[in-house]
Amino acid sequence: MSIRTSLKKVLPPISITEQEALDAGDVWIESSIYRGKPDMQALRSIPQAKLTADEQAFLDGPVQQLLEMVDDFELSNDKHIPQHVLDFLGENRFFSMIIPKKFGGLEFSPYANSTIVATIAAKSGAIAVTVMVPNSLGPGELLMHYGTEEQQNYWLPRLAVGKDIPCFALTSPEAGSDAGGIPDAAIVTKGEFNGEEVLGLSVSWDKRYITLAPIATVLGLAFKVYDPDQLLGDKLELGITCALLPKSHPGVELGNRHDPMGVRFYNGTTRGENVFIPMDFIIGGQKNIGRGWQMLVSCLGAGRGISLPAMGTATGHSALKSTAEYAFVREQFGLPIGRFEGIQGKVADIAGKTFLLEAMRVLTTEGLGLGVKPAVVTAIAKYHMTELARDVMNSAMDIQAGKGIQRGPQNTLAGGYAALPIAITVEGANILTRNLMIFGQGAMRCHPHLKEMVDLIHSNDSSADAEFNKVLRKTVGFSVKNAFRSIGKSYLPFIREAESSLPEVRKYEKRMNAIAAKLAPLADLSLLVLGGDLKKAELLSARLGDVMSYVYAAMASVRFYEQRIEDRKLAKPYFDYAMQWSLQQAEQALVDFINNFPNAATRGLMRVLTNTYSNSVSGISDDLLRELSLAAMQDNSVKAQLTHLVRPIPGDGNDINEQAFKAKHAVAHLLTKVQKALRKEPVVPFVSLENALNKLQEKGIISSAEATLLHDYNEKRKLAVRVDEFTFDMELVNADGNTAEAVSSTKDAA
Repeated sequence: MSIRTSLKKVLPPISITEQEALDAGDVWIESSIYRGKPDMQALRSIPQAKLTADEQAFLDGPVQQLLEMVDDFELSNDKHIPQHVLDFLGENRFFSMIIPKKFGGLEFSPYANSTIVATIAAKSGAIAVTVMVPNSLGPGELLMHYGTEEQQNYWLPRLAVGKDIPCFALTSPEAGSDAGGIPDAAIVTKGEFNGEEVLGLSVSWDKRYITLAPIATVLGLAFKVYDPDQLLGDKLELGITCALLPKSHPGVELGNRHDPMGVRFYNGTTRGENVFIPMDFIIGGQKNIGRGWQMLVSCLGAGRGISLPAMGTATGHSALKSTAEYAFVREQFGLPIGRFEGIQGKVADIAGKTFLLEAMRVLTTEGLGLGVKPAVVTAIAKYHMTELARDVMNSAMDIQAGKGIQRGPQNTLAGGYAALPIAITVEGANILTRNLMIFGQGAMRCHPHLKEMVDLIHSNDSSADAEFNKVLRKTVGFSVKNAFRSIGKSYLPFIREAESSLPEVRKYEKRMNAIAAKLAPLADLSLLVLGGDLKKAELLSARLGDVMSYVYAAMASVRFYEQRIEDRKLAKPYFDYAMQWSLQQAEQALVDFINNFPNAATRGLMRVLTNTYSNSVSGISDDLLRELSLAAMQDNSVKAQLTHLVRPIPGDGNDINEQAFKAKHAVAHLLTKVQKALRKEPVVPFVSLENALNKLQEKGIISSAEATLLHDYNEKRKLAVRVDEFTFDMELVNADGNTAEAVSSTKDAA
């Protein structure tokens, strides 16, 4: 019996849906990480994404107008997105960023799409989701890639201008993460359409969690097709298929809503029972029956690589801006709270991870802009960037404390905090993405020979043995090279390569190379020892995926620091934290993987090959935490670059915080003067800063002009540290003491 035949009996078969997922998308720079040699030259040669004149004009025009129209607190207390906002989105083609210009769309780059969605998300999660869904996985993208010419010419111009609002229905009550197991079914049959008998499908479905479904006018639908009467051939099961149905089509049910954490985007259900549709409703026509899953998984890049990472990055920008400004302005025990080390640890974590988020957002969208569809990279971006968003938001809530939990127009965190669990559930729940997808797809797609070997193992061609043996020899050779590379770079630091001309980058580049060199033999040994069981060992495989993910994040940080930062001296603490944290996580994943590997002999071999033991994890110094936290509270170009997605609107919470922050920087030298004077001759009773300033002015210690600046700052400071309050009947008490209705009357909905 041949080796191939023996393995065929041991390895579990790969289902059609698994095979199509593995075949979908492209391999990009992540493959170099898996193979043990991060390709820094390829990283640095990627064309830099920039906004075109049209894209910048859209950001400064319609997007800015939209931000000024939206009151997220009012929206959260209402039932519907105001109709005039929905109309504005349609009229200004917010739903058509991915649709080609020839169909009336904007045809923006992935980088521009990401920047626009993130800028909106920093203001309102509900509006951001409403914008991102038509520009993500759904009817628009499926039509562009797979629709017939007739379907494209009819639907795309209507979608471009918001004449039709789309949704796409995949998830059902019985199939969430196992999307390939959807029970929704269609039977090939004949029926009447437009007064004629035609061949078509009788479809029954029950879907939930469908974003925009309650207001959609056209429904994208995934279901399985069966042909019991063999009207199309001799097969009974024809596979997953995607169709496009107008809401007005008889039997289509759309309208009921869910309530996702009180975030007021439209999300709901759609149902239908024995709804007859003609073959023309299938996206791409009858020839695409059974190709639905392949179509879906090949179009996941927009949601996973653009929209959700954009929202995660917006959370980082919002958390950094509001928290750094608050920590600088808010004082306790006579000091800004940002000077206390407990706060500094959290501020530094927010700042460093926001640098990481922005770097990953830029690199991932630059890759998508090249036209590649990197399935593994987009899964990395989706999982890690939404998780990083949770980290920074939790730290921001810790620091802002009472200010962070009191809802109201001035609260800059509450909306994002409520929306966080939503981002980690869509486009594949985060647990699924980390534990099954990143390494599962990464191993098969990034290994130079593994996919070919598995295909040959499952081949029914008797002549496959010879080809399999060739591939097996290549695989063994590849693994031996990986083992020697790992030994060399683990024990001989001086042979680790670095190409950067910047000394602060070179040391991290060497660490990245060492970590990637360790990943390759660990993956090889795992596949050799566990084989198909590695698929079930999710805790183990997820850690290998983590190593690849964190090295990708470090590569993104290097590229961002080298190519996007103008003042590297100011940015260095951010960069150091982003790199040290990413590489620390990768090292910890290696340690945990080896410690938990089930085979003792292999565990020992892994330690020898990689020189990895329980103490093989680097730390982040307190000095760096202190340095970065102080840097984050400065008003400079780096902070502006890492908070540019937040566009304050006059009078909103971000504007109030920013004014106090800038005012304090403007009078910092005067505050020092005041503090020295008060220490020398205290004002008793102090009563208030206003009183102290008046006394100092009376004594001639500060001038009238200085007093004016200090009083102006003090008023802005008081406004920044206050929280919204309401009357007993929930009328908002404004800063001037007047009241205004906190809960507006319900707006007309779409």
